[in-house]
Amino acid sequence: MKLLLKGGKIYDGTGSEPYVSDILTEDDKIVLIEENIDVKRADKVIDITGLSISSGFIDIHSHNDWFAIKKDPVPFFEPFVKQGITTFVAGNCGISTIGFNEGSEYTDKLGGGLFFFKDTRGKYPDLDSLNKEIDRKIPTNMATCVGHCSARAAVSGYANRKLTKDEEEKMLSILEENLKQGAAGISLGLMYEPGLYADIEELKKVAALCIKYNKPLTVHPRANSAVSMAYPELLGRSHLLRGVDELYEIGKGTNLKLQYSHAIFVGRRSLKDQPEFLKLIQKMRESGMDAWFDIYNELKGVSVITVILPTWYQGMSEEERNKPLNKLKLRLLIKATSMLLGFGFKDIEVAYIGEGFEKYEGKTVHELAKEYGMRDLDMYLKLCKESDFKGRVNMGPYTSEKIIHDFEKNELCLYMTDAWVEEKGIQNPAIYDCFPKFLKDSIKGYGDTLPNTIRRMTGQSADRFMLKDRGYVKPGFFADFTVFDEEELLISPFDRTESFGIKDVIVNGEVVMLNKEIDYKAFNSAGRALKVL
Repeated sequence: MKLLLKGGKIYDGTGSEPYVSDILTEDDKIVLIEENIDVKRADKVIDITGLSISSGFIDIHSHNDWFAIKKDPVPFFEPFVKQGITTFVAGNCGISTIGFNEGSEYTDKLGGGLFFFKDTRGKYPDLDSLNKEIDRKIPTNMATCVGHCSARAAVSGYANRKLTKDEEEKMLSILEENLKQGAAGISLGLMYEPGLYADIEELKKVAALCIKYNKPLTVHPRANSAVSMAYPELLGRSHLLRGVDELYEIGKGTNLKLQYSHAIFVGRRSLKDQPEFLKLIQKMRESGMDAWFDIYNELKGVSVITVILPTWYQGMSEEERNKPLNKLKLRLLIKATSMLLGFGFKDIEVAYIGEGFEKYEGKTVHELAKEYGMRDLDMYLKLCKESDFKGRVNMGPYTSEKIIHDFEKNELCLYMTDAWVEEKGIQNPAIYDCFPKFLKDSIKGYGDTLPNTIRRMTGQSADRFMLKDRGYVKPGFFADFTVFDEEELLISPFDRTESFGIKDVIVNGEVVMLNKEIDYKAFNSAGRALKVL
């Protein structure tokens, strides 16, 4: 099919100033860009006069590999497409669906406690089997990283120890085979089991594979806050900065493509670490590393309800938990941690506790404590217990508007959502309008120029992850497009449960959304499974 897009203002992904022209596509590729293309040359014409068009947005930090294999993946992709995203780089935070050998006894350990093989069409041990299953069966394009947590869990479960020589060789073999098959890189999740048990020497060997195949190592660091459970000392150097120090040790003196995932600063006392964080990124680059970072445009983040609950307390019987001495010890520890973080129960919003507890959703722990006449900690422990310690919360601050606006102008910063659709409860707001908010910031003058902002979402992201023939509006490139209204972006309110400013979305030449309406027939099968070779 030949599709003609008439009269749009084109942002081509290079950072150059936009220009008005027509775009002709044939099947899944762009064939011509020039003014006044004859409408008779096309089978379908869409007039986008007065609107802007770019290559489809690329979300470089996603977990949608876990949802691409669902029996019905469509609901899990719809809100992302409505904000203009046409391509994902998935398998992040060390937690990929791929990365194990057939017959592994530990596949139940994959997912890091966040994701599960529930209502899926199957389990797919490597990129070849995953891509064969999802190609043209999902709404968007998807490149997938192979996760270190997944590969480590596949050979040793959640063993809290140094791997044996045989286990390490098997793990590295799994990672390398997936890179050979076209995985977009390797991801680390140093805050999740079993990634948190890996030492520097093991991580250097993982990084060496990325160097060998010239692919990114995406990293969820060991700590995102000034104080965490990752290091025993509560005082001294910020835990967040110690986590960045570790990454410097892993890659210094090499040309490792290190992609620091979701540059956040959890808790008000962590915000001050931003300047030194940037200095450490520059230090990595000066040592030879190709270090970058990425952000989402949200002040809150999603976590499990036990995020501030020490493991020693979780491991106790209910009788032991209720002993006054243990409750006192817990109360003092949480109070000290909250003071050191600048973060408390007023900042923890309940997203999901379980069936029958919907009345809690959308309220903070502090608000619920007042409502039920309880202390904050006691209310928190009640919520933990009622959710079987598996509840979900939205919490903040994870960053500040000032930091976001500063990072938006940084040439080493790319954009992403780090969000997924939950089946129940309050959603992560980033599923709705994260990318439109980056555009709005630019138009209002808070962020970078609009051509540069769009470049980060398109061409620069495609270059970073070597997504061939994507990210640019040029002849010969794939026909992925996002059409948007700059005026609507400027005047629309945000932080609602819907996107704004995005009009049309085209994936591989298929019009999956027109005038904000999804065409489900095209939507179901427009996406391609991508290989990076």
